[in-house]
Amino acid sequence: MAKRLKFFFDREADILYLSVGNPRPAISKEVGADILVRMDPKSHRVVGCTILNLTKRFGKMREPEQLPIAGELTLRT
Repeated sequence: MAKRLKFFFDREADILYLSVGNPRPAISKEVGADILVRMDPKSHRVVGCTILNLTKRFGKMREPEQLPIAGELTLRT
């Protein structure tokens, strides 16, 4: 069964948390300025992503910005 992508934005801290399924303990690796990928410590599969300074980074964007993260999304109907 596919896991749902869950997200939470902490407005006060200006941090976006993305999680594949329920959040769980993980190892974080910085992959770009203020971008962390969270990986399962045993399987090394990506289980989430954290973006720091979200509104500072994206709040006044005029051009699209790409994150150094690749993923696959499936739409269930």
